Amino acid sequence: MTRTKEITMTPETARPFIDIHVPVAAALAAGKPVVALESTIITHGMPYPDNSAMAANVEKIITDEGAVPATIAVVNGRIKIGLSDGERESLAMTGGAMKLSRADMAYAVAEGRTGGTTVAATMIAAHLVGIKVFATGGIGGVHKGAEKSFDISADLDELARTPVIVVSAGAKAILDIEKTLEVLETRGVPVVAYGSDIVPAFWSRKSPYAAPLRLDAAEKIARLYQTRAALGLDGGLLVANPVPESDEIPTERMAGYIKAAQKAAEAQNISGKAVTPFLLAKILELTNGASLKTNIALVENNARLAAKIAISLSR
Repeated sequence: MTRTKEITMTPETARPFIDIHVPVAAALAAGKPVVALESTIITHGMPYPDNSAMAANVEKIITDEGAVPATIAVVNGRIKIGLSDGERESLAMTGGAMKLSRADMAYAVAEGRTGGTTVAATMIAAHLVGIKVFATGGIGGVHKGAEKSFDISADLDELARTPVIVVSAGAKAILDIEKTLEVLETRGVPVVAYGSDIVPAFWSRKSPYAAPLRLDAAEKIARLYQTRAALGLDGGLLVANPVPESDEIPTERMAGYIKAAQKAAEAQNISGKAVTPFLLAKILELTNGASLKTNIALVENNARLAAKIAISLSR
């Protein structure tokens, strides 16, 4: 019986499929701080032109903090590590982009497709080129009703296997946060609340759940990451950074919007990868746009912290 040779993707084998934006390549070569950014928030998370303006502003925030932004996406089959202004604008206007995770990232590359990268796919691409810090809005997790649907985001397994710091506002509040925390604990992923004893709930500063770990400085988060690496502990590190108080929508108010959105999703038999974009769009409608403003604020807040962590790691 002939055995198929196992191929493990490495920076060397992946290089023919990757385009690194010149400023990002220069920063990586010089050991300067770089922050990865995902692109499903551009392709699936916000309407145009809000998505374009948000993406440009988040990159500016990272630059102003002293780090180099690297928005990651797959464009016409090429894994882009950093986008030019024109490429970013074009992606923001693209209709029918794929939503890419570990399962279909290679498919998009092989077939010359365009897609936004989820947390999982962005972590993979970032790690391939040596980027250690990644800012996003919120991670995917265990969906409500997962005991029947088995709908659990690949983001959680990626956090357990890929050594990237993911700075988020916690799991998206449309998810089952309690079960998401349980899965992360089982997978050995450190969940660190930044400056808080409570895990945030995306649009809201507080959930009902205590933070597994707390750190109050970017330098301490960097040190934790370095210590894990020195001890040979695999996987990433999840930072849960509460949205600024002035921008939050309180948990009690959000609960009603989320419940109504989930009812609508069930009534329309929405499932799989379509669930999260549908719920976010429905909540945007129900909140008369307030959820989008909070979403943008929390992404900006995460970008600032991610830049500080990247700078601490580069010292």
